[in-house]
Amino acid sequence: MNQLNVAVIIKLEPDFSEGNVSYNPDGTLNRADTKNTLGPHSAIAANAAFYAKVKYDAKVSVATMGPPIAETALQMAQKLSDAEELHLYSDRIFAGADTLATAETLKTGIQKMQGKMDIVFSGHRASDGETGQTGPQTAWKLGYPFFGNVLNYEVNVQNKTIRIKRLVSLQGFNDVIEEVEAPLPVFLSVDPSYKSLFNTVSQRISYEKYQKQAKIRSENYKQYLMVFNLQQLGVDPTLVGLPGSPTIVFRVERIPKGKANRQAEVLDSSNPEHIRKAIAKINEALSAMVIK
Repeated sequence: MNQLNVAVIIKLEPDFSEGNVSYNPDGTLNRADTKNTLGPHSAIAANAAFYAKVKYDAKVSVATMGPPIAETALQMAQKLSDAEELHLYSDRIFAGADTLATAETLKTGIQKMQGKMDIVFSGHRASDGETGQTGPQTAWKLGYPFFGNVLNYEVNVQNKTIRIKRLVSLQGFNDVIEEVEAPLPVFLSVDPSYKSLFNTVSQRISYEKYQKQAKIRSENYKQYLMVFNLQQLGVDPTLVGLPGSPTIVFRVERIPKGKANRQAEVLDSSNPEHIRKAIAKINEALSAMVIK
């Protein structure tokens, strides 16, 4: 059986749950002063790659562009996907890149991975950009057919084909499921609702095996990590970072924190007065409901 090679492009994103995002004077994100984590959509893409590992014994590679601290996102993605190869594209000139310049860096890096990639996964979008453009643009630069909003997929490794189910919009309906068969290689942007299903005993055994292996690998992730700067990557400096970004950021404004309009009160369940108070509040809320 032919080896299936899959790659995942991920992103280190601000941890918005902390409520503290720092910006540089030029409007770009200051990642050094902002708490970061693996993007939630990137995590879903890593899970989709892990499905290929469990079901087809695929070789998984993960790539990201960012500062040195982005290696933490690679470690998190490795724990989810059991990746054997981690790529970090890190150089000051890459800073401030828009989606097109980022796609150029990622495309060049993917082409340096061991073996030609049969499937490249990306998340639906990034929480700090919300454009959803990096995946399709990377696919375009690679010359891979792009399929978005992927719900699940099955691969015929021998014939090098893939069958995909994905959400599409059709005649005003946004929840139409389209089934497509295509030859490999392909680029898949994974829908946020994606779930990996392992239906057989052998798949569940493989799942447990690779999950344990992924944990061990992620604890020693530096053994699998390769860091590339501009020169090592061999990318055209005019096509990456700010020089390669046609997008102009006019102004960045902080989103004001909404005022809390709810009040909370702690009640003691052993206190009869508190119980009566809670029941009265429930009755008050029920009486205000309009039942049609």
